[in-house]
Amino acid sequence: MADSINGTAPDTAQAAPTEQKASPYAWYALGILFLVYVLNFIDRQIITILAPDIKRDLGLDDADIGFLYGTAFAVFYALFGIPLGRLADSWHRVRLLTIGLSLWSAMTAVSGLAKNGTHLALARMGVGIGEATASPSAYSLISDLFPKNMRATALAIYSAGLYFGGGISLMIGGLIVQGWNDAYPGGGPFGLVGWQAAFMAVGIPGILLAIWVATLREPVRGLVDGVPTEPSPTPFKGFFEELYAVIPPFTILSAASRGMKALAVNLGAAVLLALGALIMIELTGATLQWSCIAFGYYAVFSWATSLRNRDAPTFQLIWGSRAFLATILGYGTVAFLSYASTAFAPVYAQEVLGENAGSVGFWVGGSAAMGGFLGVILGGRMSDALRLRNEGGRILVVAFGLLAPVVPIILAYTTTPEAGSGDFVRFTVFAALANMLASSALGAAAATTQDLVLPRMRGTATATFFLATTLIGLALGPYMAGQVSAMTGSLATGVLSTLLIVPPGVIALIFAYRLVPQAAASVVERARGAGEAI
Repeated sequence: MADSINGTAPDTAQAAPTEQKASPYAWYALGILFLVYVLNFIDRQIITILAPDIKRDLGLDDADIGFLYGTAFAVFYALFGIPLGRLADSWHRVRLLTIGLSLWSAMTAVSGLAKNGTHLALARMGVGIGEATASPSAYSLISDLFPKNMRATALAIYSAGLYFGGGISLMIGGLIVQGWNDAYPGGGPFGLVGWQAAFMAVGIPGILLAIWVATLREPVRGLVDGVPTEPSPTPFKGFFEELYAVIPPFTILSAASRGMKALAVNLGAAVLLALGALIMIELTGATLQWSCIAFGYYAVFSWATSLRNRDAPTFQLIWGSRAFLATILGYGTVAFLSYASTAFAPVYAQEVLGENAGSVGFWVGGSAAMGGFLGVILGGRMSDALRLRNEGGRILVVAFGLLAPVVPIILAYTTTPEAGSGDFVRFTVFAALANMLASSALGAAAATTQDLVLPRMRGTATATFFLATTLIGLALGPYMAGQVSAMTGSLATGVLSTLLIVPPGVIALIFAYRLVPQAAASVVERARGAGEAI
């Protein structure tokens, strides 16, 4: 069955894990993509170190911060990731990434002009749309630059940008907001305060990086796996089809075009999600949060059902694959826990432990960057090694990334200021350790999803993978922590409440471990069965 994984002769498939090497240019391109991902997470994460000042100036609470950091960004990141993922499967990925980088950098700078929570939410939505181009393009590029036996390591290196960017964002944001506020207590030039200046300072450099990205060469799709794919003659056709299938109210028209049964199912899903949102709004009072969640989940449902009609092979290998779904749901729970704990770490250190923004940015940010980098690189290497022994071996690393951080998170968020100066040290150490352990899962999960689809489907597979990390992890984890914090008056209780996600995650990963080997061995066979011409 190993032959069908790559669609190559048996001797090629067997030689691949030990003989194929990446070119020097592949490593050069990976370095640039790493920098893009660093900036991606600087722009995404900087709001966490600025949160205390934003709450004060705009009259917000922890639940609002959870919404701004998570849901406002995540829903639009996830939804636009679907059509943009399809575009990454058919168009020039380097150009797509260049445009997206320019957009999210500009919207980050615009965040610095926000005068209220609504303005900031709109800017965060724009950041999400721009950043939705990044990983579908980068994952697909990396998978065509590196052979299968090196792919998890390459994706882990790229993914390390997440942790460097997240850590650097705290360091930069902390230094700017503290320095600016000290220099201009009543507001600086143009009336800007520290958190506004910080947004602008990290947004503008992205335009320069976009120029460098534009110089990268576009690799031939599938060549490294022995199944080269010709460029699509109509690259934007699929993009507009996906856009039409995922953005309401066009979703209703898309469903109607497939018949009355499809329309009834689509409207039924919309009604059920709307009712669920109304119940949650009644319970929490968070109208924007649950409206966005219902909107996002309905859009994804509409897209997935339309994909079945428009591209049966892609649907079969992604939404029709229990192995794929179990993998992304399992990793989604890792993201749920990790995003919640990292989102509120700077807030906890400032508001509960009494540290200033500069110290928090340097120590919490620096240790998070180092811990995350080590975790994702070691996790990627370990997952590649385990895959050589067992096709499902990478899932063990994902499970480790879910279970191992539990104790450090508990120890970090039960730290109190009663211990004097040692409390901040203890919190920083355990928060960094939790971050390092959770980060080990990312490369393993990402590489598994890439192995379960054909080369032409990698952008769509990546977008689907990030649906789980965003609509489960980012949209719900930080919000839950913030909402529980606002309800109980205890940020520690809010973050620790997210540990409830661990048991469902373990169950999903048990299924993934059992299902992935057979699914990986039958990729070409199942694609052909769904109508793929190979």
